[in-house]
Amino acid sequence: MLSVSDLKVSYGQSEVIHGLNFDVPKNETLAIMGRNGMGKTTLFKSLIGVLPLSDGAISVDGVDVTDCESFQRVENGIAYVPQGRMIFPSLTVQENIETGMEVSKMKKIPDEIYALFPVLFEMRHRKGGNLSGGQQQQLAIARALVTNPKVLLLDEPTEGIQPSIIKDIANVLNEIKKMRDITIIVSEQVLSFTMAVADRIIVIDKGTFIHEDLRENVDQSKIKQYLSV
Repeated sequence: MLSVSDLKVSYGQSEVIHGLNFDVPKNETLAIMGRNGMGKTTLFKSLIGVLPLSDGAISVDGVDVTDCESFQRVENGIAYVPQGRMIFPSLTVQENIETGMEVSKMKKIPDEIYALFPVLFEMRHRKGGNLSGGQQQQLAIARALVTNPKVLLLDEPTEGIQPSIIKDIANVLNEIKKMRDITIIVSEQVLSFTMAVADRIIVIDKGTFIHEDLRENVDQSKIKQYLSV
């Protein structure tokens, strides 16, 4: 569903992502783990088109999107929930979700969205800025889902969120994958969350992939060492 080859990203003369290659099939959840500053957010921003590539290629469902602007990548099926959520604080919950519907041309918010996020239905007339961090994260995911994505990118979805809501978000991501043919890629530092959602884990260090495992083969103590060095 998502294919990335020889992806390189530079800031000025300094290369920060060094020729990454990976494929993520339909219905797989891939977690990219690493400490702060190791390249997770840079990688995600390059996948959605916020940062330019210095080399490499990206395709979604067989369509080359390497030279596409961000909005064109969204139209081709990539949805991005950035670190810090970036909802519209002055719009209501309902209006926030509706901003994502311009891409999919939906006329109304699908019932399944509110079924996944009951709290958003209860708060649909409340301003986004009045929601807790966990509720805003759920809102950001809901807004991404109404674009009907083939690939959902979530950058540090557990950051600043209380443990009970982290479990809710893990459950929702697993539910989404059952309901839709979707590929989910999360960048993450919380191993318990990753183990709850990911089919496969890749560790990134200084812009290079240094370790990869299927979830059932993961040595958690080894991953923790990579995250704590």
